[in-house]
Amino acid sequence: MPKNDTARVSERHSAEDVVVAAHCVPGGATVVSLRGEIDVLTVPALTERLDALTARQHPDLVLDLRPVTFIDCAGLGILCRTRNRTLARQGRLRLVTDSPRFRRVLRATGLTGVFEMCTRLPQPLPAPSGSS
Repeated sequence: MPKNDTARVSERHSAEDVVVAAHCVPGGATVVSLRGEIDVLTVPALTERLDALTARQHPDLVLDLRPVTFIDCAGLGILCRTRNRTLARQGRLRLVTDSPRFRRVLRATGLTGVFEMCTRLPQPLPAPSGSS
């Protein structure tokens, strides 16, 4: 593909193509719901978004990957980058997936024990009981 065609394809992809929502939950974690394909075309915009979320000290990030339909080596690379940035800032990264296919990809690439994995989103902390 000629260089100009590559630039035009990349211009059409933004963080909104992959990031559905980012919100905080009680307890301080930021949940980022991802969707669709995390690949070489969407990773640059996603990198910018995740770098911003991991820029502060002690980030607590939860990436909901359940709606993700495809991830390539560039996508795995951004997950590793996000993990490294989070750990360097004494934070926590959790991946939420119930996909046997994604877990198989992690196994095949030697990344099984690298990430903290969950099958569902973290539950909010219970509200403090009111004392009368």
